[in-house]
Formats: sequence, structure tokens, C-alpha cells
Amino acid sequence: MDDAAAVERDDVARRIAGRLLGIAIVVGAVVLGVVVWRELYRYPRTDDAYVRANTIGIAPHVSGPIVELNVVDNQRVTLGEVLFVVDPRPYRSVVDKAKADLELTNLDIRGYEHAVEAAQAALEQREAEAAYAKQYLDRVTPLLGRKFVTPNDVFEARTRATAAEAKVQEARYELSRAENELGQLGDVNARRQAAEAALYDAELNLSYCTVRAPFDGYVTNLNIAVGQYANQGKEVFALVDDRQWYVMANFREDFLASIRPGMEADVYLMSYPRRRFRGRVQGIGWALYQKDGATVGVLPAVEPTLNWVRLAQRFPVRILLEESDPERPFRMGSSAVVTVRGEDDERASAATDRPAS
Repeated sequence: MDDAAAVERDDVARRIAGRLLGIAIVVGAVVLGVVVWRELYRYPRTDDAYVRANTIGIAPHVSGPIVELNVVDNQRVTLGEVLFVVDPRPYRSVVDKAKADLELTNLDIRGYEHAVEAAQAALEQREAEAAYAKQYLDRVTPLLGRKFVTPNDVFEARTRATAAEAKVQEARYELSRAENELGQLGDVNARRQAAEAALYDAELNLSYCTVRAPFDGYVTNLNIAVGQYANQGKEVFALVDDRQWYVMANFREDFLASIRPGMEADVYLMSYPRRRFRGRVQGIGWALYQKDGATVGVLPAVEPTLNWVRLAQRFPVRILLEESDPERPFRMGSSAVVTVRGEDDERASAATDRPAS
């Protein structure tokens, strides 16, 4: 009898303990879920992120065969370092010709200056002759009434005065033409300026034969050799900008309310899983390409969707990496895991920066 009661009490105790344990598990799961949910939105995290850097295509400004190639694929280069050289001989000859043209232009300008001086002297001579002819006409005209000269003498004097004025006008035109041919506009001579501009352009093209690195970076996709013909404006290889690295992290749109520019971020790279890198949010993307709504011909194309399934869009968030490690260099395209440090870290940072009262 006592044994049966003891067994019954044990069963009751086990059932109560099992129920309490079940309740504790459910409550713990709920609490854990709430905490995880709160922390997830408090510190947004994503593993859909990749290391990025700006890249440019290296293309020569002039065309010609490559006579020097001073880099190899994946080499690091510094600002101003010579990458390759295009055959400069044709461009050097253009420079020599432009220099000769400038010297000839200077000689031409001297000749035009002398022509202007000669035209000025001719104008002064014609003006003197015109003045004399007018003065003579003024003297003989009163003598006609006193019969000291004939009407023919007066007519001839008037004709000479008119012809002299016409020659003065012609001399002025000649002076204007000579000044125009000289090309002097204030303190600037247009002929000399054009020749100097041609020389500058030739020297600029000659300098373009030597292609230098525009910034510190890494050579990539180099598939050329000496002798390759480089075309003007056509890229021959790419250069990865090593001055600023960043991570493009794609966050779900329901996380964006917890992310703002300036927030700190922890970045872990798959290539260096035990090394934490610091970053800072630069900005959040404003637009995504959406296939739904694009036009086909003149009609909008709208894809059918399931109304009860709503997938959150992912917007790119650019995070600038604020530190680098020479022993762990960044590589464009590396996979990353990003956690944005949210409101608390932002307030703590503001409190640290606030001066004491």
C-alpha cells in the first residue's frame, strides 16, 4: 500500500517537473527569440557582403607600339611610377617640326611688323600729299575771279586734291590689311599664340608616350608584351586603387531603419576569419533595378507574383574600411561578414566626443 502511494507520488512529481521543464523551455525559447530579434535589429548583420575598391582602365592618350613595359601582372605600383612607354619617335619629330614652325612664325611676324611700318609711312606720305593738294586748291580758287588762273587750272587742282584723298583712303586700307596680317590683338599675337599652342600640343603628346600610375594601386589583367600596338583611348590593363577600400554589404530593407551614415561596423573577411577590421557606414543605396515595371516595346512588363509571399529587397550599404594590415592585404571580391554597431555605440561615441561641462 505504501509502495503504491510512493510510486504515485513519484509519477506526479515527474509530471510536474516535466511540465515545469517544458514551460521553462518554451519561455526560454521565447525570451531567446526576443533577445535575438532585438539584437538583430539593434546590430544589423549580413554575410552578403564583398570587399570592393575603385578600378580604372589604363589607356594611353596616344597610339603606337609599346617599346617599354615596366610592370607585371599583380604588381603593386606607386603614384607616378612608369607603367609602359609608347614609341615616342613619331611624336618627337612632330615636336621638332612645331619648334621650327614657331621660329618661322616669329620671322613672319617680324616681316609683318615691317609691312605695317611701311604701310604707316605710306599713309603719312599720302596724307601729306593730300594736305598739299588741298592747300594748293584753296590758293588758286580765289585767283580765278581775278583772272590770274584759268578755270582749267582750278579744275586740275580740284582733281589732284580729290585723287590725293582717294590715295589716303587706299593707304589706310593697306595699313589695316597689314595690321590684320600681323595678327596682333593687344599684347597677344594670334599667329605666335597658334604656333605656341601647336608646340604645346606636340609636347603634350610626346609626354603622353610615357604612361605613369595615377595613384598607388595593383596591376591586374595584364596580358600584353613589348611590341603590342596600343591604341589611343583603348584600355590595355586595369589598376586597382589601393588608397581606399570598402565593403558593399547588402542588407534587407527592414534593417535600413537601424543603419545610418557614420555608424561604426565590424567587418570579418573569409580570407582572415580571426581578424576584425573596423569600418564606417558611408551611405545606403537609393535605387535598385527592378525587372517588374520595365517596358517591352511600348507596353509595361509586369511579372506575376504570389500575394502571400513578400521577399524583402536588399539594398547595398557602402562601408569604408578605416584600417589596413600590410600582412593581411585586402583583395577585391573577398567575401565579408558585416555587423553594424547601432544606436548604443553611436550614443557612446557622441558622449565621448562631447566636452565636459
